Amino acid sequence: MAKMLVIYKMPPDPAAFDRHYFDIHVPLAKQLPGLHRYEISRPPIVDITQGEVPYRVATLYFDSLEAMRTAFASDIGKACAVDRRKLAGDDAVTILLFDTEAV
Repeated sequence: MAKMLVIYKMPPDPAAFDRHYFDIHVPLAKQLPGLHRYEISRPPIVDITQGEVPYRVATLYFDSLEAMRTAFASDIGKACAVDRRKLAGDDAVTILLFDTEAV
């Protein structure tokens, strides 16, 4: 299973962020071809050294990194990328892509 972990720094207006995120971005992203599951964090996010931190974390699940690449090369994937930049600029987000294995 491959995962995309998206860590958003919450902006000065979290309510506006949440409106856009839940009303526009999530419904769009849930249309990605090959997406198996889309999870989001519930507040609070806790950093064990800092306490509560102002982030939202999303985890998207695909069969493989190749399936993820194919999804984001689609029209929906390109629209998600454009919308993500509207939602949170490149300096306000960290995106990690990885395969997983049981240990």
